[in-house]
Parts: sequence; structure tokens; C-alpha cells
Amino acid sequence: MKYRKLGKTNMKVSVIGVGTWQFGGEWGKPFTQEEADAILDEAKACGINLIDTAECYGDHTSESLIGSYISRGRREDWVIATKFGHKFHAHLDRSQEWSPQAVLAQLDASLKALRTDYIDLYQFHSGTDEAFDQDELWTLLDKQVQAGKIRHLGTSIGSNDNLHQTDASERVNSKVIQVVYNRLDRKPEERVFPSCERQGLGVLARVPLASGYLSGKYNPGASFAENDVRHRHDPEQTRLKLEEVKRIREHEVPEGMDMATWALAWCLKHPAVSAVIPGCKSRQQVIANAAAARYVGDGHPQAWQETNA
Repeated sequence: MKYRKLGKTNMKVSVIGVGTWQFGGEWGKPFTQEEADAILDEAKACGINLIDTAECYGDHTSESLIGSYISRGRREDWVIATKFGHKFHAHLDRSQEWSPQAVLAQLDASLKALRTDYIDLYQFHSGTDEAFDQDELWTLLDKQVQAGKIRHLGTSIGSNDNLHQTDASERVNSKVIQVVYNRLDRKPEERVFPSCERQGLGVLARVPLASGYLSGKYNPGASFAENDVRHRHDPEQTRLKLEEVKRIREHEVPEGMDMATWALAWCLKHPAVSAVIPGCKSRQQVIANAAAARYVGDGHPQAWQETNA
């Protein structure tokens, strides 16, 4: 595994993290504690120390599975990032809650679910600019940082071209930007990444496998179960993406290299990106994800030659 400092924070994170939306049960299957434990055990064995979750991945369901796991080990071994701003009601049904009072309640609920007394990175979660621009909200959050409940603040931007929230990071003391970035969606390279580099922000690339389309498992014509969030994706857009994936696999992925491993390493080649946070449903997927670190140097790779792991 390789590690990088996350922007101006004092945290060193593994370049491969574990995204845990799937633990909330919206990616085709519910997860038991035993299954979540197996994934996190494998992550630890691979040297991964970064876990990304959210209050609305289930009704704190993902956080609770993670909390049960980390409470049995050493809390300091993990960098835990979670988010705020949404209330889970049912499968793919949420409401937004941005008042300072509601966010404080969400924070306390997240701390309880995670069975910890502090969160390493607490992120504004895909909210509007109007919700973001509440001075009272950031004042409240700064007080929670001072109180020790939060180590660092971050912003998970909903649109991967949201320059308003990215540019305001220094003003609100947000030290990390989380953004959708992958080989199929390079929009952040135009405006968001340059802003992050100017401000010295850490960058977490979410959906680095393009919702699994870049995993190499799906061919044009693939369909998804009704309890899988991808079932709601526009069928024609899905077909076009999978056609593009087929082309990428044939013309860009080196022969013999796993496509998921390649797709994660591709994201990490951009100098703005600190880490990627792919989801995973099994130990085997954790291992495939972690393998991408072999293609990442201490700085940023210029080629696909494997480095010493």
C-alpha cells in the first residue's frame, strides 16, 4: 500500500480507501455484520486505513456496521470519513436537513453509530449552494472541531463542476473535496482540480469505477436488479457507457491487467487526487482494488510500470 498526506490535514491516508454506500443495502444486497467484517478485515490486511461512509447509507446502517467493527480494534488505525445533510427514509428515499440544529443531531447520531468520540473527516454532503452558504452552519461545525468531535471538515460536492463550493473551501475551513472522478467522467480536471491545487486541498475521488461500469464485469446489454441503484440509471446512457468501457478495455488497458485495478490507478495518476474510495462487495474486490497501489509511486505515476508494493 502507498500513503499520501490528505491536503493540509495531518492525516496520511492509503491511496485506496473503502467506500461503503453498499453497506446501506442499496447496491443489490443487504450486508450482514459478518460480511462487513470480512471486507474490513481484508482492507486492513491490504494496508487500507481510509473508510468513507455517510449518515444516509441506510439509516446510519453503514456507519453502524463500521462502528461495530472498529470498536473491536484500535480506533487510531483508521481514518473515518462520514457526511451530513440527508435523512434516510426508505430505499433511495431521502430528505435534506441543513439547519445547524439538525446537523448537530446528525453528528451525534453518527458518533453513536460509529461507536467513536471523534470523526476524522466530516463532509458537507452534496447540498445546494444555498445550504452551503449558511455562515451559522460552518460556525457550528467549527465549534465541534474545537470540541474534538471532528478532526477536519470537508465538502463532498454533488456536481463535479461545483466551483462555488470548492473555491469557498479556505473560507469555511474545509480541507478536503470529495468529487466524482473516473475515466468516463473527467469534468473535475477543468475547474475543480485546479482550484483544489491552488488551495492545497486533499481530494477523494468517489465513484472511481463509474458505479462498477469500469470494473470489467459488465458488457453492453447488462441489466441490474430493482434493488440496485443502477436500475434507475437511464438505459440508453448505460448502454453508451458500456460501449465506451468495451472500447477502453480493448485499447487502453494493458494486456493482462485487471480493468478495475487499471481504472483506480488511472485516477491516482492525476496530481490533484489524494485517494480513491471505491465500493466493494467482497474480500476479492478489496484485493483487486488494493492492487492498484502497486502502480502508484511515492509521488504520482507517469507510466503503468509496477512499483514495489
